[in-house]
Amino acid sequence: MKRIYLVPTVLMGCVSLTFAQKKETDTIKSKDKLKDIEEIVMVGYGSQKKSDVTGAIGSVRSGDFNKGLVANVGQLLQGKIAGVNVANVSGEPGANQDIVIRGVGSLRSGTTPLYVIDGFVIDNSSTGVANNPMNFINTQDIESIDVLKDASAAAIYGARAANGVIIITTKKGKKGRMQMNLSSNLTVSHLANKMDVFSADEFRRQVTAMGAKLDDMGGNTDWQDELTRTAISNNVNFSASGATENSNYYATLGYENQEGILYNNNLRRYSGRINVSQKAFDGRVNVDFNISGARTENNRPSVTSMVSTMLTLNPTYPAYTNGAPTTVFNNGSFNPLIRQDIYKDFTTNNRILANFSPSVEIIKGLVYKLNLGVDYSSAERVIQNMPNAIPLESGTLNLSNYSNNNTLVENTLTYKFNLDTHHFNVMAGHSYQRLKLTARGWYYENFPINGIEPQYQIPAAGKNNSTTSIAANKNELQSWFGRVNYDFNDKYLLTATLRADGSSKFGGNNKYGIFPSVAAGWNISKEQFLSDVQEISNLKLRASWGKTGNQEIPGKVTKRSYQADSNGTAQATYPLNDSGNYPVGVYLVRADNPDLQWEVTTQTNIGLDFGIFNNRLTGTVDFFRKVSDNILLEINTVDPVEPAPKMWKNIPDMKINNTGWEISLNYNSNPNKAFTYSIGGNASFIKNVIKDSPYKVISTGEAQGPGTTNAVINGYLNGQPIGTFYVKEFLGLNANGTNIFRDVDGDGIITDNDRVAAGSALPDFTYNLYLKAAYKNFDLGLNFNGVAGNMIYNNTASTLFTRGRLGLSQNTTDAATQFPNESTNNTNVISTRYLEKGDFFRLNNATLGYSLDPKILGIGDHVRNIRLSVTAQNLFVITKYSGFDPEINTGISQGGIQSFGIDYSTYPKARSFMFGVNVAF
Repeated sequence: MKRIYLVPTVLMGCVSLTFAQKKETDTIKSKDKLKDIEEIVMVGYGSQKKSDVTGAIGSVRSGDFNKGLVANVGQLLQGKIAGVNVANVSGEPGANQDIVIRGVGSLRSGTTPLYVIDGFVIDNSSTGVANNPMNFINTQDIESIDVLKDASAAAIYGARAANGVIIITTKKGKKGRMQMNLSSNLTVSHLANKMDVFSADEFRRQVTAMGAKLDDMGGNTDWQDELTRTAISNNVNFSASGATENSNYYATLGYENQEGILYNNNLRRYSGRINVSQKAFDGRVNVDFNISGARTENNRPSVTSMVSTMLTLNPTYPAYTNGAPTTVFNNGSFNPLIRQDIYKDFTTNNRILANFSPSVEIIKGLVYKLNLGVDYSSAERVIQNMPNAIPLESGTLNLSNYSNNNTLVENTLTYKFNLDTHHFNVMAGHSYQRLKLTARGWYYENFPINGIEPQYQIPAAGKNNSTTSIAANKNELQSWFGRVNYDFNDKYLLTATLRADGSSKFGGNNKYGIFPSVAAGWNISKEQFLSDVQEISNLKLRASWGKTGNQEIPGKVTKRSYQADSNGTAQATYPLNDSGNYPVGVYLVRADNPDLQWEVTTQTNIGLDFGIFNNRLTGTVDFFRKVSDNILLEINTVDPVEPAPKMWKNIPDMKINNTGWEISLNYNSNPNKAFTYSIGGNASFIKNVIKDSPYKVISTGEAQGPGTTNAVINGYLNGQPIGTFYVKEFLGLNANGTNIFRDVDGDGIITDNDRVAAGSALPDFTYNLYLKAAYKNFDLGLNFNGVAGNMIYNNTASTLFTRGRLGLSQNTTDAATQFPNESTNNTNVISTRYLEKGDFFRLNNATLGYSLDPKILGIGDHVRNIRLSVTAQNLFVITKYSGFDPEINTGISQGGIQSFGIDYSTYPKARSFMFGVNVAF
């Protein structure tokens, strides 16, 4: 006999309907027995029991993911794992995050870790999207995320693992269940923190007080209110899953629409996934097939322009006249309410990820597995300005097409066997991956004013610059790898890995790199001398050493390249007669470097895992030291030694050191009480320093704005952390109302030689706290996160909030009136005047839920559970930073080197509230 019942496995803040089929004779295991099941973690090309793991691996299961309005993996992970700092650097829907695993260790590749989804290694180098390329995966399809932090865990991925590895496992059907889930939620978002610019009355007083001419149109406009909105987002997902003794399936369809708080900004995602596994021949043959497809549509405003406008536009200008947007203001500028509808930046991305993995057990314990996969992404981006009479716009159009084709073939052999109390797991494999990237771009201008968008009337363009950008790259990676796991009596553990990677990106003399690692573990709690100590449930000591690599440089840079020239430039040609005519010649634009090789990161780790009082209190402590050398950099060559102006080299002796501690603690109350709770958190202390750099400063961030564009703000300096602010020290103003800076070298004049190291953009302390509580039908979840020890350069303030701008009747904050005697001609030099502390403490998300008994409503025979909930994000932040939010970084790079800690009129963050009801049938 069978009955239909509802499995109450729903997410907070969602409408969820779950249908399940279960045999009458099935039994439900108790909570206590479920806790005894050994946790399994993914370790790359396989899995292990957590008690057998010797490396530093952080794991998060779907029930512990961050709730609320999330679009990608980074948002699920924020604050969950010690040593993994996830910074949401913009409030834009689906924006990129800076994910830093145990500190920044490279110049070129920034902080991006390697992503592996269901065994497929992802490449996000050029997907054509302007925001986070990981937005294509539906977060509700993810079952677990495992982060490989140390070299022992990550070395199995060799040349691409220097920034750590994030392994994503999607959901599968569960044995004994056939179920369907329908979920939906609604989210309301608004601007979390308004900038304290002058109101219209304050503006009038301040401009008049400084003796400047007041441009007053009689209005009283808060442009931050006018140019932001209350955003409404929604999400709908349907899934069906089930499993038998020999097969399981999981299928899902999803739709998500996230609105941004700026107008004309939203991210839509349409997604689908099918995961199927089938066993045959008594389980000796197993076939896994995973396929997912997603279409993302991203509409973006002109962020920097719109944010700058809402902060500086004269508040006496009326937004509307006679019920319609005011067209032209006194200073000749146009109403941004009109201009925002003229601009369009729209990207469509279609992405398919599929892999087919059959395996066969040849003899007992010996398994061969084939992994075939493809990740295909294509994108089209349209950036246009509509032709318009008022304001006068001629109309422009940028069209871009992108294609990214990533194919993977892997073969592995795994042999598990035991010799009495000696347990072995030996794995060997081969991998081949090919990446092909193409990009094309076109530019058109001077379109007729007829109400038709430029993208739909390209032949009408008055000026066609034809193709403006062309790029194509094909890179290949071939690898051999192996791993041995050994344990004696479940007490003494040993893991050794070795990977050899060959990449087409590198020079002929260094095609291959070798990446070894070794780790040992001791399950102390299983020793006889602790058998009578009931308080200690688990105690394990770990130690590891290993090397990982970094190959994230452009393709073809090791190849010699020439360019034709007939203009007599670059000394490529010379006149053959008195006429002055030059024949066509060639010159070297890029020198070859057959010795170019990988960056190498060497990491040592010592860790302790513990659990006491029947694992009610658990924790982990890790100490690590990570050293990156063989640093890759494109340098200016020295004439006449080198025939080309630039070339790629490994910088000799230069090192990037990251040393730190990680601590995690979690406490669970007695589960048999009416009131239950769990509380915990994690913290990371990291010291980052540059050693033996041959350069005075390698810029990672430059200023933007009148008079300061391209001025260095921060960079890499010897003996200092990455992202150190290298600026002049501001001491105040002189009698003339102009800047005074400290004369560091004492030569009597202020030059670039007087710059000082004034702190780093990287925090040296990050921490996260959580609380979960339940009483009867109520439950509550809180998540906090924070950082300390970092600085922010407020480029927004140095560019916009100056006394000179106020004198021109542009709005500012009280930063412009801090010094009453300041001259309106004082220049906004890059200095400590605009350097602020970036410390913050945030209530990141909170969920309150109530489970309503359907019997009260008389529908208990049909409905098993009704759950009401509300989830809030970014409820408050405590900080001294004067900008929109201290968690900033717009991702602007300098020469391919990532910037850190500079506020370039960043998209402001939202405060969001998600409402939902879960209905279980």
